[in-house]
Amino acid sequence: MAQTTVSIRMDDNLKKQAEWFCNEFGMSLSTAMTVFAKAIVRERRIPFEITADTDPFFTHPVNRAHLLEAIAEFDDPNSPKIIKTMDELEAMSNE
Repeated sequence: MAQTTVSIRMDDNLKKQAEWFCNEFGMSLSTAMTVFAKAIVRERRIPFEITADTDPFFTHPVNRAHLLEAIAEFDDPNSPKIIKTMDELEAMSNE
């Protein structure tokens, strides 16, 4: 697919803060803008609220990689799903 360049004007301090924020999630500002553009085209609206989770569990690179892998596996239609009721999960935790 052909690539193009998009220029965006914004306050210098805002740009630095946005770059820092994106870096915390392991992406560039350019990647974040591409994700945003794809979402608005797909959903035909401002599609999501972005918040910073300060819980170190979610921002740690190893944990984040495991979470993203689990999400991808769950979203894969060919991946088998294991569905448990709350009672079954509670019983498992008592074993």
